[in-house]
Amino acid sequence: MNTTRRVGVGLLLSLALGAALLPSPAVALGSPGHEGESKKPSGGADDGDIYASATYSRIKVRQVSGPTGGKRGAVSSVDVNWKPPACWYEPVFTGEQLKAFVDRTDGNGDVGIHESWFGKGLWTDHYQDGKPEHNFDDAYTVAEGYKNYNIGKDGYFWRSVAPDASDPESWDCGRIMFWQDAGQVPKIPHAPTPKMLAEYAYNHVKVPETEIELKPAGKSTVNLPTWVWLDKGTFQEVKVRAELPNTGLWAETTAKPVALHLNPGTEDAETFPASGDCTINTDGSIGTPYTAGDAGKTPPCGIRYLRATNGAPYHLKASITWQISWQGTGGAKGDLPDGTFETTQDMNVQEIQSVNR
Repeated sequence: MNTTRRVGVGLLLSLALGAALLPSPAVALGSPGHEGESKKPSGGADDGDIYASATYSRIKVRQVSGPTGGKRGAVSSVDVNWKPPACWYEPVFTGEQLKAFVDRTDGNGDVGIHESWFGKGLWTDHYQDGKPEHNFDDAYTVAEGYKNYNIGKDGYFWRSVAPDASDPESWDCGRIMFWQDAGQVPKIPHAPTPKMLAEYAYNHVKVPETEIELKPAGKSTVNLPTWVWLDKGTFQEVKVRAELPNTGLWAETTAKPVALHLNPGTEDAETFPASGDCTINTDGSIGTPYTAGDAGKTPPCGIRYLRATNGAPYHLKASITWQISWQGTGGAKGDLPDGTFETTQDMNVQEIQSVNR
């Protein structure tokens, strides 16, 4: 059976009801609500998925410096209003590759984030026979057609990409797949830039867990300070590089540790300093290691618990603040919101007023 249909959000219910009638093979569907396997964006996805679905990006991301072993996690922006780009355009096919895709899949795939075409005729009408089509934007603008997929010309067909097609802002990229000559980035809204690549790389920065040194370790005493520190070299800069093939665009996003914040897990406690923010020393260490005879002193970084635990421990939270900056193609550079990564450990506090020296 050769089914020809154009699917937008207004027809998602029809697609769900008629999914069983779609021609084989099954395809990756990128629009929100489409039947089929849920897809997550990945620069390492195989070509079949990339070609079929607009939820995959061809951006290549790799860590170029910093620790890679041990437990790590993604940083969270301290600016709750900041988010990475919701959508952009990037090159997907040469003319020859687009024709091969249409022939191989019988014309099943995404022509944009929120529009999928099922049936070879839809693709050949526009990209082979030159018939105009409408974009899936607010103005419903017209996209002029192409002759024989622009085979023989030097360039690429570009398509919109959205890591999360359910994000309302992904609708801002409503153009259907369009041609751009080689060596050029289209001068349109939401075209890729070095800053956009840096923002994309933000979520790929993996930093080590915050494992702080404590004295006393695991059990503190009411009204006596608990010293907190991290040895130098425990935290290092992490640099991630993002590149978009066939554009010459790249960016490196760097996360630099700048402070440790302590949250004792109870209001019945004091932090040192009072803000709970322990700065990172010039040698990369935090605080000062506890030594014999320091029990009665005030630590540069630490906690004093004022009330003992009663069966349930306090949850001491330690978070590192990472300063995020970037540089990219053509000397472009800038800053992104600081990121944080937090870990929690149990703290028991006893009443005994004694010190081990």
